[in-house]
Amino acid sequence: MADLSALTLAFSLLMYVLLDGTDLGTGMLFALFRNEDDRRRMAASILPVWDANETWLVLMAAGLIALFPLAYGQVFVLLYVPLFVMLLALVARAVALEYRSDASIGAQRVLDGTMYISSFLAALSQGVMAGALLNNPAHAWFSFVPLLTGAGVVLAYLLAGCLWLRWRLQGDVGQRARRLAWLFWLLLLLAMVWLVLAGPPSILDAWQRPLGKLAWLMLAVFVVTTPLLLFTPWRILPLMSALGLMASWLALLMVANYPWILPGIMTVTQAAASPESQRFVLWGYAIAVPVTLIYNSWAFWIFRGKVT
Repeated sequence: MADLSALTLAFSLLMYVLLDGTDLGTGMLFALFRNEDDRRRMAASILPVWDANETWLVLMAAGLIALFPLAYGQVFVLLYVPLFVMLLALVARAVALEYRSDASIGAQRVLDGTMYISSFLAALSQGVMAGALLNNPAHAWFSFVPLLTGAGVVLAYLLAGCLWLRWRLQGDVGQRARRLAWLFWLLLLLAMVWLVLAGPPSILDAWQRPLGKLAWLMLAVFVVTTPLLLFTPWRILPLMSALGLMASWLALLMVANYPWILPGIMTVTQAAASPESQRFVLWGYAIAVPVTLIYNSWAFWIFRGKVT
């Protein structure tokens, strides 16, 4: 039951990283695209879907409270600074995105600055928290591995954002995003190699597990295919490959940490709520997850066209 609960939370985390990570990457790219019309179209590409994407974060947080209350309490003790920075940044990103179309020119500049700063802080905070939880035992977030992981998450989101813009936008923006994607792919590859070498040995040790072998192989495949697919005329394929790269890396880290939910502090079983509580919450997830997937799919289908 505890493993099923952990898998449910892992799925919610994965969906959030893939979906809202792309939105945050697009928000950070506001710093590199200075033309007002380009920024208008960039905002329009994520405006209809960003709130649905953040639903997965709400599901994960609520599930963590109900399914692993001891871990939830420890996370607040260890990571309250980056956690609150992330939450405030997400609120600021939402305000900047929702109000920029109705703002004056001067206010738009302020909101655009808020957009890329808050998107960067949210992405960095998420990576820092993940890096702090990679250590065994989990410890202070302000150290080398968490900051390196934070930089990796920023680069992964920027890569996804570039490929999103290349898929959704017409004109010169797509071509410029394609060139930037090469840069962020290379920097992300360097960050991942550095983290494997400097991070906890459990990442390399994951190769000894069947699921770890699968995660390593899928990661290698997507690392290679992401830049190669930039030469194809199907613009959605590089984005799917980059999301696969992110999913494989996240899966690898989860396999490397199992059975720990907080490395060196408590395992999945030790942190779990009572079986009755888990059963009740999982039934709720069995309803909420399909509904959220349908809503996400419907939103993407309705707004599937190019942004002009």
